[in-house]
Amino acid sequence: MNPKKLPLDKVIWADALAILKQLPENCLHMAITSPPYNLDLAYDIYVDKKEYIDFRASLKEVWRETFRVLMDGGRFALNIAPTGISSFKEIHHNLVRDVKEVGFTLRTEILWYKQNMGRNTAWGSWKSPSNPHIIPSWEYVYVFHKNSPYLEGKKEDIDVTADEFKSFSDGFWNISPHSKKNGHPAPFPEELIYRLIKYYTYRGNIVLDMFAGSGTVGVVALKTERHFICIDISRHYCQMAEKRIDDVRKQEKIEVAPHGLEKYSR
Repeated sequence: MNPKKLPLDKVIWADALAILKQLPENCLHMAITSPPYNLDLAYDIYVDKKEYIDFRASLKEVWRETFRVLMDGGRFALNIAPTGISSFKEIHHNLVRDVKEVGFTLRTEILWYKQNMGRNTAWGSWKSPSNPHIIPSWEYVYVFHKNSPYLEGKKEDIDVTADEFKSFSDGFWNISPHSKKNGHPAPFPEELIYRLIKYYTYRGNIVLDMFAGSGTVGVVALKTERHFICIDISRHYCQMAEKRIDDVRKQEKIEVAPHGLEKYSR
């Protein structure tokens, strides 16, 4: 696939599934995303409260198309948190099962420790075994590959350092959550995306985020000399992502490619 025919380095305002279906197969190197958790979070326009079976079914269609557009050896990093407390659902187990069912192979599980216990107060039965609550201070990043565990690339395009490689190989990642939410309920910290991109891709590779939110995957891809495709259904979030990405282009003196927030047909 000629990469010039792909919507590279774009923030696309549209439904993720509609855009994925327009992309050719075997054209991308990695996907990184965190989907809605169906916990009734206050997203801009997305309604984060569906029947659970419908929620999983809609995401499974996205996983299926993601598998199609990734090349052999392509990686998919899925960030998902354990749900709590009174309405616990094993969402992380269920989504991993769904991703595997569309063809992906699970290669590892990263524990992202967020250091956020101080902000939690829902202890359940305080100082009593009656009904205490375990409060998750972590999230998971499950990493999958398509068909082959090996991603082909040129040696000169490897840019992970020896110290980074040793550090990132430890699957316990102690990274504070993003301190500025910028109007989005659950933004990625840049360090999390940096580690995934540097560890699993080569310079010049193409990274997809199909639920892009405030655009952190695009921001880090630019900073690390990768291409990106960011998709989000919210015009507001796309505008936020565009601003952050344009700021990086100006700071790093990267040539601004033609882009915009034209509405793609669904």
